[in-house]
Amino acid sequence: MVEAKPAVDERGEILIVAPDAAESYWQPVPANGHIDVALAPHRVKMEFPFALGTQTVAPGGYVREHSHDRNEEALYILEGKGRAVVDGEDYPLLPGTTIFLGKNRRHMFINEGQSDLKWVWLIVPNGLEDFFQQIGRPRQAGEPTPANFPRPENVLEIERNTVFAAQPKDQRSPK
Repeated sequence: MVEAKPAVDERGEILIVAPDAAESYWQPVPANGHIDVALAPHRVKMEFPFALGTQTVAPGGYVREHSHDRNEEALYILEGKGRAVVDGEDYPLLPGTTIFLGKNRRHMFINEGQSDLKWVWLIVPNGLEDFFQQIGRPRQAGEPTPANFPRPENVLEIERNTVFAAQPKDQRSPK
């Protein structure tokens, strides 16, 4: 006869992040905005690690062309107007636009509007939050925007140690 064993509670964790309660970092040039990390493994235990947050890019700012050789990324545009360049092709960024980027897809995001461009980002597996923390400066909700500041001198090393593929020799710039 097989004896029944009591069920083990296998429910996962819960984390609820209130507005302005995410980890937040000012970002250096050329983005000149800020990011918020709402979910990541260092914030809540996860079976399948990912990171989720928002990024805000100031008017005229951009996220330079890059790719991820070990990660997949998704974005959902919340506000603003801009352009994504994916593998050299232009795509408009407007509220409601969703983008999925598989491994090794070169991409950049350019704010072409007069107001902030803001999106939700998701990266699997996680690691983008580590990059943002290492190149940024801590931000508190409601504090004034700081003067633009440069990326760290070792930014390429930080990129390779987090979620970025090697910088392409023919890296494109916004036009």
